[in-house]
Amino acid sequence: MTDVNRTDEALEPVLAVGVDEEPVEKNRRMFTGRSQQVVFGAAFLYAALHMMALNGVSIFEYTGGLIDIPFLPQFPVETWNFRIVHVAGALILGFLLFASSTTFPPETEIKNRWIGLLAYPLLICALFSTGMAMYFMFEIANGVKWNGLDKTIRFNEIWLFGAPLWTATVGSIILSMVDQRSRNRFAPHDFVLAVCAVAVAIYLIAIYGTLMRNSTGTPFAPIGISMAAVAGVALIMELTRRVAGLALVIIAAIFLIYVFVGSNLPGFLASPPITWERFFSQVYTDAGVLGPTTAVSSTYIILFIIFAAFLQASKVGDYFVNFAFALAGRARGGPAKVAIFASGLMGMINGTSAGNVVATGSLTIPLMKKVGYQKKTAGAIEAAASTGGQIMPPIMGAGAFIMAEVTGIAYSDIAVAAIIPAILYFVSIYFMVDFEAAKLGMRGMRQEELPVLSKLVRQVFLFIPIIILIIALFMGYSVIRAGTLATVSAAVVSWFTPYRMNFKGILKAFELAGTMSIQIIAVCACAGIIVGVISLTGVGARFSSLLLGLAEASQLLALIFAMCIAILLGMGMPTTAAYAVAASVVAPGLIDLGIPTLTAHFFVFYFAVVSAITPPVALASFAAAGISGANPLETSMASFKIGIAAFIVPFMFFYNSAILMDGTFTEILRSASTAIVGIFLLACAVQGWFLGHRSSWIIRAPLVLAAFFMISGGVMTDLIGVALAVVLFGLQKFVFAGREAPEIAKGQAD
Repeated sequence: MTDVNRTDEALEPVLAVGVDEEPVEKNRRMFTGRSQQVVFGAAFLYAALHMMALNGVSIFEYTGGLIDIPFLPQFPVETWNFRIVHVAGALILGFLLFASSTTFPPETEIKNRWIGLLAYPLLICALFSTGMAMYFMFEIANGVKWNGLDKTIRFNEIWLFGAPLWTATVGSIILSMVDQRSRNRFAPHDFVLAVCAVAVAIYLIAIYGTLMRNSTGTPFAPIGISMAAVAGVALIMELTRRVAGLALVIIAAIFLIYVFVGSNLPGFLASPPITWERFFSQVYTDAGVLGPTTAVSSTYIILFIIFAAFLQASKVGDYFVNFAFALAGRARGGPAKVAIFASGLMGMINGTSAGNVVATGSLTIPLMKKVGYQKKTAGAIEAAASTGGQIMPPIMGAGAFIMAEVTGIAYSDIAVAAIIPAILYFVSIYFMVDFEAAKLGMRGMRQEELPVLSKLVRQVFLFIPIIILIIALFMGYSVIRAGTLATVSAAVVSWFTPYRMNFKGILKAFELAGTMSIQIIAVCACAGIIVGVISLTGVGARFSSLLLGLAEASQLLALIFAMCIAILLGMGMPTTAAYAVAASVVAPGLIDLGIPTLTAHFFVFYFAVVSAITPPVALASFAAAGISGANPLETSMASFKIGIAAFIVPFMFFYNSAILMDGTFTEILRSASTAIVGIFLLACAVQGWFLGHRSSWIIRAPLVLAAFFMISGGVMTDLIGVALAVVLFGLQKFVFAGREAPEIAKGQAD
């Protein structure tokens, strides 16, 4: 532990150190020297250009007219070209930074070096294709009327552009799986893939700048669009595999296969026959890859990633965790409650389950084990707490931005609606953790083990960027402007800490943002492929009709069905992608049943989030198990139990819209209060601990009934729930006297 009695008055982290450090993925290359500088510069430019474009600062204006890049427009004129560049940049950075395999042999042990030589003919193909794309752009700029019927144009697109591009793309993907290079060097085949991404971007930018943009999805579309899209989709799926695993790639592949076999399937799965040219000429448009998911990742998501990078540079994460330790560390089961508070605060920064687990779990999980929690329980608590970060306003992860884009509801309204559900989630986790600690007789940490609160109070100004973000949103500023102001304020507040951001620090923050954005951009683009399949085949509308039929006008049955779909999707892909797909498939059906748009989408979003702790595939729980050393499946089962009270929250705001801030102040206050009581009673029933006593099943079963009465939202049901709880307390106290709290575990703090 850090010595808290040190005389150094500098406001430095007392207990948590390095929470803000980005974890290094197993397949990430670690460059040195000039290679590192090249990647650093590319990542910096990628993030900085987004920040300038989103705030209306064009490169032309920034350079005084020396550089003019017409396909990087000023916000809010968001074009397909901007999204193409956005995806292409992530592909380039991703292939340079992330290897195909997680194993990196030493330079002296690399075998079959001759295999790597195959990359150079592939590089020639990629460069040739890129050159042809530039030639097409030059021809169009000189007045050539591009079309999909001219034989010469078609020949050039197929054999001089498409064929070399496909050869380079497929060949390099295969080569990357067999040719492994050392971790500190560029891999030639990955460089080829980066060049292929450039070729795709240049071609699409050139063609979409003509009237052919309107021909996508028709027989008149140039075949080059389809060939570029095939290569682009392959590149997106390969990068997604490298940064997010196989699950999402397999799901996307199944959807792609469905496009061409759907006409042979029975029932609602049957789809009209679609040629590959028609499908791929449209999937790389705003109907698919360049659709809502990429629109959001190219604006809101990358902006808040930049915001998070600036917060990290000022060590706000360390401060949040230390602050949580100072407030909750001495409570019974202290480290577990620290995990709840710290994960909620960290959720404001990164909004990802795995990110929260890695950031806070490395500290809290060992400490939870130290005070008496089992390995699986310690990991489960951290996983459940970290998952809630994705519904914590104001940032809420990427899914909330997609919700705003899809529904047309202002993001500020979504953030406000999420306040009570987020509170209920963390309150439910708190009750579960507290009752577990009570049953085990735990106390908190010793005072000398904790940060000094008085010192931390002096740095309370580190909350200012979050406060500015919230105030700006409520004052009516756009999300872009509010996020920009918050980012600038993060740099300013750092000047009052030992981690003052100078020019070099700002450069580092932008570089960090560019690197951090790769995974989420790849996931959003891959989700766009799935969304494109859903919209182009019409399976989403048919699924909605099926949902209506199964529900038979029962909204509750439809919600249960939607819950299962959202959780199943979340087991196989990140939350962002899971919600994006569910929003296209499930949410329209719920809306058709008469459920309000915000309620339907927030319901699906919530369950997509909690899928991270739902067995058998619980990504947050698996990440926590890696830190705790427990069995992943056992950890996921334990995290599901800890979070089970939170699973009822979406049904609360379905039955009572006041939970989503839809109602008068009195209605909202009463609904929130009774919902908390209902959550409390449900947690008591699950844990078998009711107001200081262990509870038998005779008490626990009626407690569940009382909880459901409290969470239904009606005045009469609330009174019935309270009355039943009072009766049960009397029965436990005077009739079924349960065992009192056990003695304090030895070795714990006073």
